[in-house]
Order: sequence, then structure tokens, then C-alpha cells
Amino acid sequence: MSGGIIARPTTAIPEDEVQRYTFAERAYHWINAIAYTYLMLTGLAIFTPLAYWLAYVLGGPATIRYWHPWIGLIYLATIFWMHRMWKRDMQKIPEDERWSKNIRAYAENRDELMPPQGRFNAGQKQFWWVMLYCTFILLITGIIMWIPEKMPRELHWVLPITVFIHSATALITIAAFIIHVYMSVWVTPGSVKAMVEGHVSTNWARTHHRLWYEKITGRRN
Repeated sequence: MSGGIIARPTTAIPEDEVQRYTFAERAYHWINAIAYTYLMLTGLAIFTPLAYWLAYVLGGPATIRYWHPWIGLIYLATIFWMHRMWKRDMQKIPEDERWSKNIRAYAENRDELMPPQGRFNAGQKQFWWVMLYCTFILLITGIIMWIPEKMPRELHWVLPITVFIHSATALITIAAFIIHVYMSVWVTPGSVKAMVEGHVSTNWARTHHRLWYEKITGRRN
């Protein structure tokens, strides 16, 4: 460690920056984001006639019906991989409750009013757990919808309930996804750059994730 920077043999990081994400973390995140975007668009095309035109943009009704579940498995694999990597960072800490109480100040970019946060703030953790739990529901309901012909005839009454649960859960993830993108792009400038390049300025790290910055650098300023 030199100058508060963690040295990595294969990573060249500027003197005034620290590594935020590894290449593997970024790769899995973007694969997950692309997979989710495809699932969201194709799901909306199937869900409502108002968005059915998306089916033709994405290859046609039969095409999206075939690829939607397969891309869902890619999404599933990447979110489970990220959970394995980030589950410790996603655990609740005492500062999270204070952060949640000051969410308005966060949305207004009044960072001086926010408590210090770890690698992920309370909002990011909430988003993560919503997406993870919803993924389990989407997986179970999606499998039933994928192979309805395997359902015993006496249980066919379950299918419309399954479709409703799958659709409602998907809408919850869409709302969470929109908030996540808004927060990353507009509320916390630099977040997208961090996920693209893998490193952030020391000032950005101290401002938004001070506890994490102090942990990885051993510095208190």
C-alpha cells in the first residue's frame, strides 16, 4: 500500500484514486444489467399490448418467447455470483438506519448530513435485497410458466395465479431498477464511471463511502 492506494500487480491505478470494483465484478454486473434490460423489455412486450411492439423490435414474438427464459438463467447466474462476492458488504450496519432516516438529504445531494457508509450504502443494500428476493420468486414462477404442459391437469388453476405473481414481482424489480439507475447517474455522479473503470477518486470514496475508504486504506482523512 502506498499513498492510500492498494497496489495490485495487474492494475494501474492513478495516485489519487482507489480501486472500487475488480474486473470480474464489473463484468458480471454489466452482463447482469444487459440480461435484466432484455428481460424487462421482452417481459413488458408479453405483459401488455401497449408494449407489444417491442416484441418485433427484439426479433418477433416467437423469438422473445424462446429467449426470455434462457436469458433469465444468465441473469440468475450473474446475480448469484455477485451475491457470493458481495454478501458480506450487503449486511446491515448501525449507520444504515441513520442513512435511511436522512434519505431526503441524500436525494438532495447534501452529503455532509449523511452518516459514513461502508462499501455500499443503505439504499444500495435495500435495492440489492429487493432484487435478490424477487429473483427467487421470478425463478419459481418462471419455471412453471416455461413448461406449463408439465403441470398436472388438476393443478392448472395455479397457472393464472403464477402469471399474476410473476408479473407483479417483475414490476417491483422494474421500479427498483429505475430508482437504481436514477440514483447512480444523477444523484451520485461518479457511480457509473466507477463501474466502468473500476476505480474512483479518494475524495469520492471519502465522501460517499468513508467507512469503506478507511478500511481499505487505513487512513482517517
